[in-house]
Amino acid sequence: MSFRIQPQPVARPNRCQLFGPGSNTKLFEKMASSAADVINLDLEDSVAPNDKPQARANVVAAIGAVDWGKKTLSVRINGLDTPYWYRDVVDILEQAGERIDQIMIPKVGCAADIYAVDALVTAIETAKGRQKKIAFEVIIESAAGIAHVEEIAAASPRLQAMSLGAADFAASMGMATTGIGGTQENYYMLHDGAKHWSDPWHWAQAAIVAACRTHGVLPVDGPFGDFSDDDGYRAQALRSATLGMVGKWAIHPKQIALANEVFTPSEKAVTEAREILAAMEEAKASGAGATVYKGRLVDIASIKQAEVIVRQAEMIAG
Repeated sequence: MSFRIQPQPVARPNRCQLFGPGSNTKLFEKMASSAADVINLDLEDSVAPNDKPQARANVVAAIGAVDWGKKTLSVRINGLDTPYWYRDVVDILEQAGERIDQIMIPKVGCAADIYAVDALVTAIETAKGRQKKIAFEVIIESAAGIAHVEEIAAASPRLQAMSLGAADFAASMGMATTGIGGTQENYYMLHDGAKHWSDPWHWAQAAIVAACRTHGVLPVDGPFGDFSDDDGYRAQALRSATLGMVGKWAIHPKQIALANEVFTPSEKAVTEAREILAAMEEAKASGAGATVYKGRLVDIASIKQAEVIVRQAEMIAG
């Protein structure tokens, strides 16, 4: 273990992030009453250029008018390479109430991108006397973003979450695919004449998880484009959870239940984790640093793994 202690991310449920366009006000109440942990009101990709001003006004009004309950409420602003993003930040923080929790910054390529938004947000908070400090979440969507992923994860104390945006990432990398997430038809290996499909997003997800865990940021899996494919969504979510991600986006309401199912520890997993902790307490009481649980060795590292599961279950239950 490094002398520097790995910081813990913010303690909040983040199993599912539900997205909806700011231009469609009819969806807001439905999003608020959904089972998603995080709501992302979108001003970017899902909003046409001519609709940007009205969508922004819709979101400003909805932040205070809609009962969002205990959900984390986030707004995805436009990219820093557009003429829209600064007005998104200014109008939201100057005109909307304190209910907003986060700003999502898309297509982040380096730490300086975070610095730019942070400077503007800090100035507005100070000028307007806002009491709640706005958190950030970012999307890695480019070759530059993944190349600088660790410096991005360390860029600001406001940063709480980071996601992989598969579609723009694939375009930036020049990947020969139009799919958004999931396995890809031509990304396979042959063994004894049979095709075996691997995960083309795995290495990028692993890089994001490592950077996030190093700097106390929540790693989140991004979108799965085919919302008619429940099995494909669940399979990708399970891979992401196994890697250490805490949740996944939903671009359709039917994906919410799938994300919550995968990223909520099962009763069996929680029970086993508690039993491992109890077994290790008995071992420590007798002076042992390890013990056997159900035929396998468990030690100090096992405690840390079990504590993660128990902590997550208690947070969701609370």
